[in-house]
Amino acid sequence: MHHSDLIERYLSGAELLSAAVAGMDEEQLDAKPIAGKWSTRQVVCHVVDFEPIYLDRMKRVIAENCPTFFGGDPDVFAARLAYQQRAVADELQLLSAARSHMGAILRELTAADFQRTGNHSEAGTMTLEALLTNITNHVPHHIRFINDKRQSLGV
Repeated sequence: MHHSDLIERYLSGAELLSAAVAGMDEEQLDAKPIAGKWSTRQVVCHVVDFEPIYLDRMKRVIAENCPTFFGGDPDVFAARLAYQQRAVADELQLLSAARSHMGAILRELTAADFQRTGNHSEAGTMTLEALLTNITNHVPHHIRFINDKRQSLGV
């Protein structure tokens, strides 16, 4: 995939997530219709919590020579970062702003820049292209779960 196409897919993620939760009321956002799975609010918070982590990783790969970055446990984030109290509208606004911000940087890079690397403490060497692909795919991956919840709720 050409980098400009990947960047456009990345930038569309905030709109995709907004569309996935459109029309859901607070009760539906907090419902857990599928046993053992997060609520839609928790899914949105998870997606948004990992966005700045990926921004940091991508910026460091662009700016530094082979930086090291670390993983994060989504369940620890969910347990400690007030997911139940966070406003979905605020989360979506942050996601949109973060992607717009990073998109402006990504659009200025050369093809060679996308091959710059960093070291993930668990996954090993990763290129900027791989990091961007991973975060681009993060929203669609979780939209599937939101759609399952909507279907279970009849929304």
